[in-house]
Amino acid sequence: MALIKRVPADLGIDFIGKRVLFLVFSALLLVAAIGSFALQGLNLGVDFRGGILIELKTKGPADVGELRDRISGLGINGATIQAFGAPDDVLINLPAQGDGPAETQAVIEQIRTAFTDVAEEYRRVEFVGPKVGDELREAGALATVLALLGIAAYIWFRFEWHFAAAALIALVHDVIATVGFFALTQIEFNLATLAAVLTIAGYSINDTVVVFDRVREDLRKYKKASMPVLLNTALNSTLTRTALTSLTTLLALLALYLFGGEVIRGFTAGLIWGVVIGTYSSIGIAAPLLVYFGLRRSDVAVPEEEQAAKS
Repeated sequence: MALIKRVPADLGIDFIGKRVLFLVFSALLLVAAIGSFALQGLNLGVDFRGGILIELKTKGPADVGELRDRISGLGINGATIQAFGAPDDVLINLPAQGDGPAETQAVIEQIRTAFTDVAEEYRRVEFVGPKVGDELREAGALATVLALLGIAAYIWFRFEWHFAAAALIALVHDVIATVGFFALTQIEFNLATLAAVLTIAGYSINDTVVVFDRVREDLRKYKKASMPVLLNTALNSTLTRTALTSLTTLLALLALYLFGGEVIRGFTAGLIWGVVIGTYSSIGIAAPLLVYFGLRRSDVAVPEEEQAAKS
């Protein structure tokens, strides 16, 4: 606590003067994200692509090659098998088999029979049909778009259109960068990681609202300071709060990533990336865009000032 109190309230960093560097960096980041998505695509989980997911605990350290040969011997094509956490934990992904549950259940029984001598426990068996997977993809995309528009509408209502436009651009930046992160790392993208993307949007807008609130307050408080000076003052005065909030969040997420198990590892990895990129966008994207959108003091005048001007 004593160390925190020694941090100056205004660090004097010229964020707005470096806005071109921030925007160039963000443009390169988005190009890399879109390029990674176009070249590799997302490693869609069973939720979105449809198919069968089996998590298997073997009686000893798993021989992935042998398990793969057993599945190939059953005539099942397109199966992927990978180690999942502990040496005796295996994740089996199978494409959808047939059009109905009967065909799917038959394939699952074939797998159980083939693995009788090596399987100790089936920890989970999940099935999603191809049609349901398509519907979930569409619903997920729609949910993301509506969430972003809803957040922008709230900022417009809470502040002014300049803030809403800047916040929406920053959020789109965060979402694209996060999708690019999943495409680059090939971490499985499923309903849990989609939830991470939406959580990132909420976290990012929280930081952005704190900065915007201080910007509006300073616009009303300082009558002669230029816009870049005001924005720098707002950013520097909220920087310590932003950094400490992000740091404590990252510490909690890091603990979940290291000790939470494989099931939530993709979710927490996405959140770790999102906290970093969301904190950056609030400082390097949202605030500098207010300069380009021509924000003026008259745009944030308090009602008393407006009434006095009319009288």
